[in-house]
Amino acid sequence: MLTIPEVLVVPAETRSGLGVAHSVALHASRFGARGVLVHGASLRRSGVLGHILDATPTNITCLPWEHPGGEPTLDALDALLAFARENHAEWIAAVGGGSVLDIAKACAGLHALPMPSVQYHDGAPVDGPGLPFIAVPTTAGTGSEATPVAVLTNTQTGVKKSFRSRSMTASLVLLDPSLLESCPASVVASSGLDAVTQAVESYTSRFATWHSQALALRGLELLCTNLAPAYRGARDAGHVAPAHAEGILTGSYLAGLGFASSRLGVVHGLAHPLGARYHQPHGLTCGVCLPLAVELNREAMGERYDEMSRAIGTDLLDAIHAMLDEFDIGNPFSGQPLPDRAAVIEETLVSGSTKANPLTITAEHVTLLLDRLFA
Repeated sequence: MLTIPEVLVVPAETRSGLGVAHSVALHASRFGARGVLVHGASLRRSGVLGHILDATPTNITCLPWEHPGGEPTLDALDALLAFARENHAEWIAAVGGGSVLDIAKACAGLHALPMPSVQYHDGAPVDGPGLPFIAVPTTAGTGSEATPVAVLTNTQTGVKKSFRSRSMTASLVLLDPSLLESCPASVVASSGLDAVTQAVESYTSRFATWHSQALALRGLELLCTNLAPAYRGARDAGHVAPAHAEGILTGSYLAGLGFASSRLGVVHGLAHPLGARYHQPHGLTCGVCLPLAVELNREAMGERYDEMSRAIGTDLLDAIHAMLDEFDIGNPFSGQPLPDRAAVIEETLVSGSTKANPLTITAEHVTLLLDRLFA
């Protein structure tokens, strides 16, 4: 096993602390006096967007652009690219969950490139410098702030897959636990299960290094310590305690830094085609697939399974099932039809995530997972 990957790409700078997000435009101004702030509707409704814009220095132009919601699509990306180009943006900032961060970083990476976005989604290399990207996550789940990857869906073909380019790596990450304190319980659960899946898959990836494993294991420990109490706070009191918000936010970021180089596994290889077809929250899909994949991979994981169990203080599978039970996560695929099973299997097999899985995945393995998932 390598100590570090042959190419290590990480965000240039990370700042953390309560309230740091409110000064995002001031921090972004080092990259230019004019930029676009990508956000979701919840940031506007909560009043946080207003606070950010009010705190923007008068010599800085910070133009808000609201993500339309749902999974990020190429259509929405094209609209954002047009807005950024028309307004001569010098940087792209994103304050939001994974969908907001992914579409913003794709805009930053593709801003100066000549071809339509669909060609890069189909595999054309994303070469050349992008605009500086400033990432401010409002959920603890996707780890998107840490990675040079953006996952988008082509609504014309139904294909959901990723761009990957170092030009989409954040120039600055702002980790502000206060943004998570009012997060709904359902979002805490769904995004948290995504982060737990990323930590497990990064730690056990066949491309793992000492560096990625150290990050993933500490991320998994923080998530498993803080996720359930964060969920209970959101559910019972409508408020995530600052210590638990910080724990899941940091855990998610560390897992993201880990899988940015190690890649993931069959859960994410399967979650993308299922997400594109059934439009379930990505974290929910990962959560219901994770125990099935851990059982499938357990022998191939070897001692790494026991190492993860020791880190979290209990058996890994028991911990996963306990979270699913506490979060009242049912299987949304149970009993559903799967008319294009062959296509789902093929998309899973060609995924870069699946290629990183500790067990070499075959069509028979994917069939087994689908049989259990859709039973």
